Amino acid sequence: MGKTTNNLLLAGDKAVSCGVSLASEIEELRIIKELHLRTVKELGVDPSVVSSFLEDLEQLLKGIAMMKELTLRTRDYLVSFGECMSSRIFSAYLNKIGAKARQYDAFDVGFITTDDFTNADILEATYPAVAKRLYDDWMSDPAIPVVTGFLGKGWKTCAVTTLGRGGSDLTATTIGKALGLREIQVWKDVDGVLTCDPTIYKRAVPVPYLTFDEAAELAYFGAQVLHPQSMRPAREGDIPVRVKNSYNPKAPGTIITKARDMTGTVLTSIVLKRNVTMLDIVSTRMLGQVGFLAKVFSIFEELGISVDVVATSEVSLSLTLDPSKLWSRELIQQELDHVVEELEKIAVVNLLRRRAIISLIGNVQHSSLILEKAFHVLRTKGVNVQMISQGASKVNISLIVNEDEAERCIEALHRAFFESGDLSKLLIQPGSGNGSPVPVNVEN
Repeated sequence: MGKTTNNLLLAGDKAVSCGVSLASEIEELRIIKELHLRTVKELGVDPSVVSSFLEDLEQLLKGIAMMKELTLRTRDYLVSFGECMSSRIFSAYLNKIGAKARQYDAFDVGFITTDDFTNADILEATYPAVAKRLYDDWMSDPAIPVVTGFLGKGWKTCAVTTLGRGGSDLTATTIGKALGLREIQVWKDVDGVLTCDPTIYKRAVPVPYLTFDEAAELAYFGAQVLHPQSMRPAREGDIPVRVKNSYNPKAPGTIITKARDMTGTVLTSIVLKRNVTMLDIVSTRMLGQVGFLAKVFSIFEELGISVDVVATSEVSLSLTLDPSKLWSRELIQQELDHVVEELEKIAVVNLLRRRAIISLIGNVQHSSLILEKAFHVLRTKGVNVQMISQGASKVNISLIVNEDEAERCIEALHRAFFESGDLSKLLIQPGSGNGSPVPVNVEN
């Protein structure tokens, strides 16, 4: 059912520009109907579990077509149809095969969020509410809970909200923390978290162990396996998270915990974040001036823009933005022009599009070794690193390069760090006393 969210969003966009009479003929609506009706038929489930949702969905698209508008609030309600239908189908099928199940909509089971539509945050009141509802139901009538992922209810509006794409991971870890589970499992279509994106380089291999810090950095800087915020509840509850493969259940997967032995670890994984915009901000007035950085970041705060990576010198500041997260495609250039216009009131600004962030996730205690090897590899490939950020995170070194060079950089770096077999010779075992090189096994 995985493409349903994309089809719902496309259907909504088309409804804005088509007439009311044509809303019921939108191609994506037809695809959604056919997929869900075919699925219930193949599983032998009563079609009534989805029929009312399909009717309501068609009416919603007609309403969007009539208003010629798709607000963020309506968009969240629109995409909720996919989770609501798939969870009902799955729950009905479990009951059919004799595994007693009960379906829950997250917005009715206690998931209370901010009213930031399309990217809501879970509020603390969620944990006791979810725990009470699930425990009470279990004690009175035990059944497997099947809960919709990535949905919630705004605490002021009481409207359906979403936690952002991939937010079902966050739903899972939130339930895990609420119930005080001993382990949370997240099932994907790969053998856990990998050393790099396998679509870029096929020789990527699973990473057996990660810390929550490493997992959070991996998710934020481009790894598609986990939701960027999903580790927070598990970290707070000190609950291990195991990432497994639905298509290869015998694979051990990746275990994510609060801490692990990093002694022999150099690099854990290499992540790529595309479609990055870089800003060079230069001002001689910055030299010795109090409050310059505050002025720069106050501009981003006023415009509601998040900054990814930052590097500073005496008279300049370089940083990266990720417009794909913040604006519609139609408004990206308009918003960037506005950013530059505001910044040029206090500095000279150079905007650079089509950049990429390569994040080296690992043991920053070995940063000199990591940087030495990384720059040797990139110099050999003729790639110029335009910016580097290291220090704030204890597990991440980020390099900014041209986007069209990024994939071959990933391939070359992966071969050097994970396939050459010579890193262990360069490590010195801490506490060896005499400073002599002592080979240690490099994890991953």
